Amino acid sequence: MSEVERRIEIVMLHASPIHRYEGRPRAGALPAIGPELHEALRFRAGLGIVGDRHFNAPAHRRASVTLFAIESLERVAQALETPPLDPAATRRNVVVRGLDVDGLRGSDFSLDSGAGPVEFRAHRPCNPCAWMDVEVAEGAFRALRGRGGMRCEPLTDGTLDLGPAAFRPLAR
Repeated sequence: MSEVERRIEIVMLHASPIHRYEGRPRAGALPAIGPELHEALRFRAGLGIVGDRHFNAPAHRRASVTLFAIESLERVAQALETPPLDPAATRRNVVVRGLDVDGLRGSDFSLDSGAGPVEFRAHRPCNPCAWMDVEVAEGAFRALRGRGGMRCEPLTDGTLDLGPAAFRPLAR
């Protein structure tokens, strides 16, 4: 492993064929259609996650993958004095441990969980919404500001699996 490569862990992979947080949060989320948590996700360059609601959607091509640090959610649980919070409730696609995700804005990087690297470009923050207070925990909307993850675009095709992975920054 090179000096710039870092060992991280992929702790959750999420993809859903529907957008479940629609309408007013107090009405509650729509029911899931099929499994949303996965052992592996397949990415297509410029298109997103195969099987996800944002796949090949023109308005989401530069933001089709959401990357999130589990440490952010752990800090929110501490701040709100709650038991551990469920990362699936954030509906972020790739949840990792050991990486400053919110510091990646504007950078290119790769993640490799063993099947070869998948390259991404981090475009903009994935700001929390009012749904976080309903689905994650009361106060999570405000507590996640500035640490809600990054909206990314896959630059190459590939697969990511749960478990140990390597993060590598890429030169543009």
